[in-house]
Amino acid sequence: MVRAIDWDSGAVVIIDQTLLPGRLSTVRLETVDELIGAIRRLAVRGAPALGAAGALGVALAAGRHGTETPEALATVRAEAGRLARARPTAVNLRHGVERALAVLEHGPEAVLADALAMLDTDERINRAASRHAADLLLGLCPGRRLRVLTHCNTGRLATVAWGTALGAIRHLHTEERLEVVLADETRPLLQGSRLTAWELADEGIPYRVLPDSAAASAMARGMVDCVVVGADRIAANGDTANKIGTYGLAVVAARHDLPFVVVATESTVDRSVPDGAGIVVEERDPEEITHFAGTRVAPEGAAVFNPAFDVTPVDLVTAVVTENGVLAEGRGQTA
Repeated sequence: MVRAIDWDSGAVVIIDQTLLPGRLSTVRLETVDELIGAIRRLAVRGAPALGAAGALGVALAAGRHGTETPEALATVRAEAGRLARARPTAVNLRHGVERALAVLEHGPEAVLADALAMLDTDERINRAASRHAADLLLGLCPGRRLRVLTHCNTGRLATVAWGTALGAIRHLHTEERLEVVLADETRPLLQGSRLTAWELADEGIPYRVLPDSAAASAMARGMVDCVVVGADRIAANGDTANKIGTYGLAVVAARHDLPFVVVATESTVDRSVPDGAGIVVEERDPEEITHFAGTRVAPEGAAVFNPAFDVTPVDLVTAVVTENGVLAEGRGQTA
């Protein structure tokens, strides 16, 4: 399995997710500026993958500028600061940068060694979190093969390997406890139809793609047993920031008494933020809304509201699950 992000001979190597599902291609990034560009255009994305990108980016800067003088250290820290700010909601990116900076004064080799250790532990951590989530879902929805609705992309493309919410789906499929995945297309950039569907098809996991606006109807028609999603930042109380549209799914899942489970790694938890009100939500380029495939689909001058994420209060969440088990519990459910 090709890693979504890796290191090779002095460069960060990523799967360019903007080219999927049409083409599976890797890109070498040899400077922090190139890495920041890739992060901002979503060529690399997903909370755990961005954590790895943060650490590897500091390794790039340390290798290029050195750490032998105060001036060199200041330059590396400045580049690290720019990197950490590339996606303000994604706390894993900042955590990866901070972890690498903690060993910066030990030299470039120490920074790189620590970053590579992050890569090597990612699959283990994701497998543990998704195992807990799969077991929880089986307990919440006993007696049948599950019909699982998911949003955005939380698989191996969003991590170094395996995945979080989609990792739980992999466990269910392997154990023949999965009937079908309903994958929201995830507007406006279609991470569900482009990336999640690509991963599911690649592994022979049964799925259907649906418009985001059809998810409520699917729940009302009894087509969904549970909803499982990832997270980009989790506040101390369990409020969760995830791809825009997640909050609406949680509201509808609560209306239909369906389990709504968030799967993430502990590195996604930001205990410095007491609740969701303190989570900064990134707003993205208006052209993601006003244009489609380069063609304008809204009137010239149309005003745009394009948040990348929304915040789901913990009282709408059945459970937040990490590699250490259930981190937070919100509403009860009757499924």
